[in-house]
Amino acid sequence: MGFPSVYPSGTTFYEPEQCWNGYTIFQAYRVGATLIDMNGSVVKQFKNFHGMPNKVLPGGFFMGNSGRRDAKFGYQDHKDLIQVDWDGNIVWKFNKYELIEDPGQERTWMARQHHDFQREGNPVGYYAPGMEPFVDKGNTLILSHKNLTNPKISDKPLLDDTIIEVTWNGEVIWEWVCSDHFSEMGFSEEAKNTLARHPNMHKEIGEGMGDWMHMNSMSALGPNKWYDIGDGRFHPDNIIWCGRQTNITAITDKNTGKIVWQVGPEFTVTRALRKLGQIIGQHHAHMIPKGLPGEGNILVFDNGGWAGYGAPNPGSITGFNNALRDFSRVLEFDPVTLEVVWKYTPIEAGFEELADNYKFYSGYISSAQRLPNGNTMITEGANGRIFEVTPEHEITWEYISPYFENNMSSNLVYRAYRVPYEWIPQLERPEEKSVRRLDSSQFRVPGNKEKEPCNVSVFEGGDEYGQGVQLCVIPTEDD
Repeated sequence: MGFPSVYPSGTTFYEPEQCWNGYTIFQAYRVGATLIDMNGSVVKQFKNFHGMPNKVLPGGFFMGNSGRRDAKFGYQDHKDLIQVDWDGNIVWKFNKYELIEDPGQERTWMARQHHDFQREGNPVGYYAPGMEPFVDKGNTLILSHKNLTNPKISDKPLLDDTIIEVTWNGEVIWEWVCSDHFSEMGFSEEAKNTLARHPNMHKEIGEGMGDWMHMNSMSALGPNKWYDIGDGRFHPDNIIWCGRQTNITAITDKNTGKIVWQVGPEFTVTRALRKLGQIIGQHHAHMIPKGLPGEGNILVFDNGGWAGYGAPNPGSITGFNNALRDFSRVLEFDPVTLEVVWKYTPIEAGFEELADNYKFYSGYISSAQRLPNGNTMITEGANGRIFEVTPEHEITWEYISPYFENNMSSNLVYRAYRVPYEWIPQLERPEEKSVRRLDSSQFRVPGNKEKEPCNVSVFEGGDEYGQGVQLCVIPTEDD
C-alpha cells in the first residue's frame, strides 16, 4: 500500500485554547453515526444509522438514513431520510419521492436521497449564530435521484440529480431537475461530444446508468451581504450546489429554476477564472453563513483527482475525466470577483511544492466548515482525517478515524460537522485535555528496541542536494 500500515488514530493533536471546542459528528465507515468530543472519546454512536451526511440538530437529535437501495438497481440511493431523538426513536421520516419496484424486491417508497439535505432554520447544516435548524417543524431540502433520458445530453439512460423541498408532513412542494438546465451550463462542443459518449456510466446498475453530473452538495444561501446590497443572484432562498463530475459549482434561482451564477466547467474563459484556477471534483461548496468570519464568501473543498469532460489529452485519451491533479485545495473566494480570500493547499500545509503535493490529497468525498473563531475544520475524507486550522494555517486539532474496514484498507469519512456543546443537553460538558504533538522521529512502537548507535562518517562536500552523506559503519567480529 502507498501509506504506512500503522499510524496513530483518534485525536492525535489538540490545543484547547486555540480551538472552537464542541462535539464532532461523522459517519464512521461501515459503522454508523458517531459523535466524539475534542479528545476523540465517543459520546454517542448509532450503529447502522448512516448518512450522506449524518447531522446533529439542537436538543440531541440526529439525522441520517436507515438503508441503501440494492446497488444492482440504484447508485447511492437511500431509502428513508430520518430524524431520531437521543434514544434512537424516529421522530420524522421522509421516503415518498418515488415508488420503486426493483426485480425480486418488495415494492416500496424511497426518498432516493444522496449526499446532502438541509433542515429549515439553518442554510448550510452546520452551526451559524442565530440560525438553528428546526427540530419539530419546518421544510427540508433534499438532494435526490431520478432516472430519465435526455437526448440533448446522451442517448444513454441517465441517473439525474434533483433537488426537492418537502414539508414536515412529507409533501413534496418543489422540485428542480438538473438535466432540464443543461443548455444553461456552458459546455464546449468537445465536452458535449465526450459527455454524449460517456456520461459517467455505471455499468453495474441494471443495463447501465450515466451519473453525468454527480451532485454532492446542496444548500440555501441564507441571509447575506450581497443580497442586502441589491444583487438578486444571491437571494437567501437560492440554492448553491456543485457537480463533482462536471467541475461545476452553481446557484439556482429558487423562484425561476434558472442558473444565475456559476463557475466551471471551463476555467480559462476569463482572467478571473484563470486566476482562481481549475477546480476539479469539488465537494461541499457553500456560502459561509452570516455571523461567521468570511460570511458571504464561497467555501469549497477542491479535491483534485479526476473529473470533467472535454478534449482528449495525455492523461485522458477519451476526454472523459480530462482534468487531473494529484493534490487538494480548500478555497474561500469572493463570489463576485472570484478573488481567493483564503486557501489551504499543500504549500500552506508545509509541504514542498510539486514534490510533496500529494500529502494533502483526497480525490473524493471531503468538506470544510468555517468555525465562529475564524478557524476552519477540514475533512480530508479519503484518509479518514479531520482537522482544525487557524487563519494562519496552524493545525490546532487533528483526529484520524480508527474505523477501518476489516482488511484495514479504508477509514474514509464522507463529511464531518462541529456543533456546540449546548446542542447536546443530555451530556455534561466534557473535560478538555490538551494532546501534545508527537515527535514522529522519536516515536517507536512499544517493544521495538533501538540498535546501538553505529559509527558515522560524514563525507565532505555533501550530496547533490548539498547535504552531508552519512555512512553507517556496522562493527564486525574482526573489528
